[in-house]
Amino acid sequence: MSSHGRSGDAHIRPQPNRHTSNLKCNCNARDRQEVGRIALDDIVGVIAHAHGLTWSNTAFLRLTERAVPIVLCAQNHAPVACVWPLEGNHLQGARLNAQANASRPLVKRAWRDIVVAKIRMQGAVLASVGAEAGAFDMLARKVRSGDPDNVEAQAARRYWQALMGTDFRRDRTAEGANALLNYGYTVLRAMIGRAICAAGLHPSIGLHHANRGNAFALSDDLMEPYRPLVDRAVYNLVRDGCEQVSAEAKTALATLVSMDLSAPHGQSPLYVHATRLAQQLSAMFCGEVKELDLPTPPDALTMAGIALRSGNQ
Repeated sequence: MSSHGRSGDAHIRPQPNRHTSNLKCNCNARDRQEVGRIALDDIVGVIAHAHGLTWSNTAFLRLTERAVPIVLCAQNHAPVACVWPLEGNHLQGARLNAQANASRPLVKRAWRDIVVAKIRMQGAVLASVGAEAGAFDMLARKVRSGDPDNVEAQAARRYWQALMGTDFRRDRTAEGANALLNYGYTVLRAMIGRAICAAGLHPSIGLHHANRGNAFALSDDLMEPYRPLVDRAVYNLVRDGCEQVSAEAKTALATLVSMDLSAPHGQSPLYVHATRLAQQLSAMFCGEVKELDLPTPPDALTMAGIALRSGNQ
């Protein structure tokens, strides 16, 4: 769920009834016109970036009771803060200790597998748009434990210009495609952040991302194999003439969490797959499993349909 008021002001409050609780959103401070209502139990995450947005404290409480992350964004649609629940999985203490004390070889193997999955997904995205992608399979095979050769960065240097054109530069402060990428990645961050908390892990203790100021380090690690799906969605939006973070673009990017993904143990929606991935990582820290069930790339036809505008379907 994202907030975007038509007049620049939005007011969010819970609306209880006998059976469940709804989150009610009013737009325009004067007439309090209702523009939407959704069951709290159906919310994966809340991304808030409307100017003049106000909340009731009860809305925060009801969302955190359901382990729903609330992400606050800057004007460039990149996240600047997140509200996390203090209480989580009933095994959280043991799992946090296991996460903090995980051996370096285990962490490095997990990061290698994540990087390999990301590079293969990037190659599949490039192949789906008709770009040369043969080098990406070779790069994926070169990744060693911990990626000491930084093959991930080598792939990134080839990837962006091959996908978005030779003039494109990834810039988190820029508008257009860069702002759309910021928003899409924020959707992923919120979804995976919730999965991490539900698995009894802490989002700031990462495998590879270790900036002391990054409260989303583990989220940033686990979202890597899914990032290219956002990239392909933004490619489709820009190709179809949508270069602003409009309501239509937000809806298209938010629906990514429900797209079906294949993995070694079956097919499931992306948000279910991410939830399972976080649970497997938690079990790996505790010595219960040895491998992560990472996503395999969708076929080219499926990628071509990601985030298509209604008029082009």
